[in-house]
Amino acid sequence: MDPIDPRLKACIEACNRCHGSCLAMAMNHCLEEGGEHVAPKHFRLMADCAQICATAADFMLRSSEFHAAICAACARVCDACAESCEGLDGMEDCIAACRACADSCREMAG
Repeated sequence: MDPIDPRLKACIEACNRCHGSCLAMAMNHCLEEGGEHVAPKHFRLMADCAQICATAADFMLRSSEFHAAICAACARVCDACAESCEGLDGMEDCIAACRACADSCREMAG
């Protein structure tokens, strides 16, 4: 098996971190906080972000010819999720994970 490219490995790890952060924050912190934390647009965006991050990691792990396109979409969703989280209390971990993933995915998207 060929060694994995370090940039690809870093992006997969960033995607997995963001997936975990968004999913855990949405299902725990946001549900417990209520109010704007569970506003439909924000809550759906967190679920979308978690899913696209998992999908991007999967495409990279499979060496899919489409991974760049998925990474480009992932970066856009992560940016939107970070922006949505910025106005809410206690979302710092999610914001940081989204920003890091967006930056890494933009690099992979070329």
